Amino acid sequence: MSFLRRQVVTAALTANALRPLPGFRPGIPAFMAGWLVGELAPHVLALTVADAAAHVRGPRRDARGLALAAASAAGLTCLVAQARQVQHRAEESLVEALGADYLEQLDAKPTPADLAVPWRRLVNPFRMRDARVRVEKDIAYDPAIGKRGLLDVYSPADGVPDGGAPVLLQVHGGGWTIGNKDQQGIPLMQHLAAKGWVCVAINYRLSPRSDWPAHVVDVKKAIAWTKANIAEHGGDPEYIAITGGSAGGHLVALAALTPGDPAYQPGFEDADTSVQVAVPHYGVYDFAGSTGTRAAEQLRDLFLAPRVLKKRWSEDPEAFEDASPILRITPDAPDFFVVHGAYDTLVPVSQARSFVEKLRQVSKRTVVYTELPGAQHAFDVFPSIRSSHIVRAIDRFLHWHWNQYRREQGRLAG
Repeated sequence: MSFLRRQVVTAALTANALRPLPGFRPGIPAFMAGWLVGELAPHVLALTVADAAAHVRGPRRDARGLALAAASAAGLTCLVAQARQVQHRAEESLVEALGADYLEQLDAKPTPADLAVPWRRLVNPFRMRDARVRVEKDIAYDPAIGKRGLLDVYSPADGVPDGGAPVLLQVHGGGWTIGNKDQQGIPLMQHLAAKGWVCVAINYRLSPRSDWPAHVVDVKKAIAWTKANIAEHGGDPEYIAITGGSAGGHLVALAALTPGDPAYQPGFEDADTSVQVAVPHYGVYDFAGSTGTRAAEQLRDLFLAPRVLKKRWSEDPEAFEDASPILRITPDAPDFFVVHGAYDTLVPVSQARSFVEKLRQVSKRTVVYTELPGAQHAFDVFPSIRSSHIVRAIDRFLHWHWNQYRREQGRLAG
């Protein structure tokens, strides 16, 4: 490929990352084209600069290609700046919801080094191993459903703290149709496990092979298994936080809002499936189109109905409503930290805004919401500037929440 063509492609990808096309149908290609460029903007910037420098040293110079390279470099620099804004945006959200003194309630305040961009780690963002973390793989929480009933447990390599560690349960995304427990949430789980948490990553049954509500039933089975078994791995069965992105964000929110719902707990109706806090990322909160947006109705009619619920909205609207977290909010909802990208083209940010507004109106508990500038869907799959900042913001929130919980239980002084 010629220098000019490379720069045309880079410029188009950069422009899409900066301002992706909205809408249900263009949203998928806009995401596919913009996600990696947005999260790997420093890498693409370095390659663009290197390519332009090598071209300038050559025998012939293409002015159009160099102009495009300059424009791409400016756009990529803007993407890097947007990603770096997440540190301040997330902190503002935490202070707004928890109070300016919430850092005083942590075991230790974050240092400047804790908050800085971990550039060395980001050089190779796809290297996911961490020597500080031990992983026990393929533990069965439901042997009857084979590999979809397996989970992995992440814990500190040097052992968990005395008294039982707080527990995080991770639910992968993938449009309720694809995905695996070792593909998502890794940066957050490794970060927390290295700091003393026990993290559980689960598989669950997928469509179209399995019909709704098998997906959320499995999430609840995994919660029940965790409460019954996590003490053997050093976790505290009384404290479970739950997180996940996209379809996982939907399942996280729905499971957190429906503890003990017999329709989602067939055969284990009496099991405790409550969680203390939920942290959904870029989740789908409106299966029924109740928010009235065109995007929610298109998702319902063009994807959820034929692929997940396998029935039309007109045939059984109650099934869609029951599966909508925004319609299951009660005053007893647990604490939430909702995270969404401002430029998400797969699940428009309006869903998160509506969900948070309803939570704040109805729930008696804390609701934190942070909207990430320039962020597409799936921004946290691998380490990046943006995901590193949001991982550490979630760390601060969850440690604040864990300490609040222990104070309420009389297990922590102050």
